[in-house]
Amino acid sequence: MSDNKLKLGVLLPTRGLLMTGDRPQNADSIIALAERVEEAGLDSVWMGDSLTAKPRLEPITALTAVAARTKRVRLGTAVLLAALRHPVLLSHAVGTLDLVAGGRTVLAIGVGGAFNPEQRAEWAAAGVPTAGRASRLEELVRITKGLTAGEEVNHDGRHFQLESVRMEPSANQAGGVPMLLGCHWRAGRERQFQRAAEMADGFISISDTPEEFALVADKVRHYAGEYGRDFDSMESAFYMTVNMRRDREEAADEANRYLLEYYGANIWGDRWGPWGPPELTAQRMREYAAAGAGTIIVRFASYDQESHLDTFLNEVVPAL
Repeated sequence: MSDNKLKLGVLLPTRGLLMTGDRPQNADSIIALAERVEEAGLDSVWMGDSLTAKPRLEPITALTAVAARTKRVRLGTAVLLAALRHPVLLSHAVGTLDLVAGGRTVLAIGVGGAFNPEQRAEWAAAGVPTAGRASRLEELVRITKGLTAGEEVNHDGRHFQLESVRMEPSANQAGGVPMLLGCHWRAGRERQFQRAAEMADGFISISDTPEEFALVADKVRHYAGEYGRDFDSMESAFYMTVNMRRDREEAADEANRYLLEYYGANIWGDRWGPWGPPELTAQRMREYAAAGAGTIIVRFASYDQESHLDTFLNEVVPAL
């Protein structure tokens, strides 16, 4: 983005809430964390998404609850598996969220994986075939952009057909709700960069090193130029996962236990982190900022979210 100030966000543990072993009686802890992030002056709070593969709170609903208890902080999904949903229903929910939030919504969206039985079962449960999910997402982005902008939408596509559809409430943001599309260097698919440059308000990466993130940004910048769009006005976001226990072995042990319970398998290898003292997190964040990240979203791979947020606010943020 053209604003040189690094924007900081925190992922709220809507998956972790269901990993405690006890059925939660409310979501007060999630809302309290969001309020603390806002009080600290950070830019945003974010929620992930999954239906059955990695159970958690439904993000649009939960963000609406957070919207009612906050005034300034941006409210985002990171990342929304939007293609699991119908764009008309999604636009209605997102328009409602943005009305409650007073125009603070941003959707970071991914194509969504179908790499293991749990993920494939999730798509089946939603009644959506895994084949063609990228093209389904592209149609959904175009439709949702139009509907949340208050436009009348006509669409005759492979996945969706709409005739003279208009949705209220529309978003409280000109041009509809901002959308960031997932781009990952190691995925090796050129279309992801083209898609973000052509139809989104920016991009988000999760698995890239700082060096790879810079390559992703260069790709999106190149295609933005081809499409006649201003790359500098687009948001460039990185979602990083950290554990800030001061003992590196303890940090790595807790992070690995947390993420194994979170995903059911080690899908990150050595690409996430760092695990260890907070100065390591601050240094890695500076590296991503130097690589072009204008927004950094931090997920705490820890069973103690509150103390990690304390450490982040008191030791990492002042060092940036």
